[in-house]
Amino acid sequence: MEKKYTEEIVLGKRKNGMAMLLLVLALYVAAVAAIIVTAANGAEGFAAAIVLVVCIGWCALGWILLCGLKVLKPQEALVLTLFGKYIGTLKGEGFYWVNPFCSAVNPAAGTKPSTGSTSSRGRGKISGEGGVSINLGEQDVALLSKKLSMKVMTLDNNKQKINDCLGNPVEIGIVVIWRIVNTAKAVFNVDNYVEFLSIQTDSALRNVVRLYPYDVSPNVDTTGDGVADEGSLRGSSEVVAERIRKEIQGKVDMAGLEILEARITYLAYAPEIAAVMLQRQQASAIIDARKMIVDGAVGMVEMALDRLNKGGMVELDEERKAAMVSNLLVVLCGNKDAQPIVNSGSLY
Repeated sequence: MEKKYTEEIVLGKRKNGMAMLLLVLALYVAAVAAIIVTAANGAEGFAAAIVLVVCIGWCALGWILLCGLKVLKPQEALVLTLFGKYIGTLKGEGFYWVNPFCSAVNPAAGTKPSTGSTSSRGRGKISGEGGVSINLGEQDVALLSKKLSMKVMTLDNNKQKINDCLGNPVEIGIVVIWRIVNTAKAVFNVDNYVEFLSIQTDSALRNVVRLYPYDVSPNVDTTGDGVADEGSLRGSSEVVAERIRKEIQGKVDMAGLEILEARITYLAYAPEIAAVMLQRQQASAIIDARKMIVDGAVGMVEMALDRLNKGGMVELDEERKAAMVSNLLVVLCGNKDAQPIVNSGSLY
């Protein structure tokens, strides 16, 4: 059964790089001095030969110890293996010395593409139109090296076309704010944690978006409780973003990543239906406005008739009331200003 790394081993007591550097330099000075003294004195014999061999051997191979010196800046980590076996992680700023035969591992070291170029998967981006990458300046250098950045990072996914719960194609883009919390999981449990995060972001985005309509629609259950609600991509963006964050987090736990936040950065109908949906929204707005105008006009007519009846100003039979109601509704509900007509005669 394949081994899963669940805990990282932090090598916190290896900040002895300066002492080792001074020791190696001191031994080089001593070796060179011993060779010069031995050669100057013309020493012969077995002991002199041993001294010369040791000093020359040290001068030739002593530099190997310098390969174990590691320098880390704040919020950087280095995952180390020794002949293929994971031995620990260096974390935090400092000057370290480890076994010179240790090698650093970072499967995402070559993930960063140049600006505007598209990576093999073409999902995330730094700027321009493509490339899986990280959206911070200093950590770009860390990605190209074997160091892991422990900083908060941003994955900006390109907008995607997804069908909502009503089958309408919408274009949506999100930005994911994340960081590495377990270096052993990030390096050994997945092939490339940056691409893994991008793929899982795409999957989570599709799973969540298909549960919501673009706008509020009747008889739609977005929570799964069997009761229709008013959830929508446009009106419930905070709820949708949090649901996407939880969905992504559940998928990337095995990679040692923590999703701090997910935000919707772009939301619109797909171009092929955008014009039709705009007309639909305009028609709905016109109908709602007309309903409000008619409701208000009817109320004003009722108030006018009541005031006239209570004041006893005029006596109106049913026919005159009908004519007055018709005239008031035309004036109140018309799109243009009414043209008054003075009637000097009688209705009969």
